[in-house]
Amino acid sequence: MKVTGYFDHCNINVTNLERSIAFYNKALGLTECKRKAAPDGSFILVYLTDPNKNFRLELTWLKDHPQSYELGENESHICFRVAENYEAVHQYHQEMGCICFENTAMGLYFINAPDDYWLEILPVNH
Repeated sequence: MKVTGYFDHCNINVTNLERSIAFYNKALGLTECKRKAAPDGSFILVYLTDPNKNFRLELTWLKDHPQSYELGENESHICFRVAENYEAVHQYHQEMGCICFENTAMGLYFINAPDDYWLEILPVNH
């Protein structure tokens, strides 16, 4: 069977929903497009999207999980393509203090989100 479709979203768990929403908005311009809360208050899902609305980042907050998440030692990450001036965005992230790794030879860098997720930043023409 051939499956047809498209990528819809990627999920990450967060310990402080409002702090994470603010970070993704400030660092990457993502905005909330959908929210779902459990009737019993046990979880909240917030979906963030970019201006093109082609993909969503789902932030999951769990009431009974206030401690940091163990992210392991793998290299899982989310990558964002920067459509505007890459150098200016890099400078902005430097000013935010969120750059955690750079590879200038490869023309990329990573920023660190509040819950220690690494987000790769690439120029659109890379």
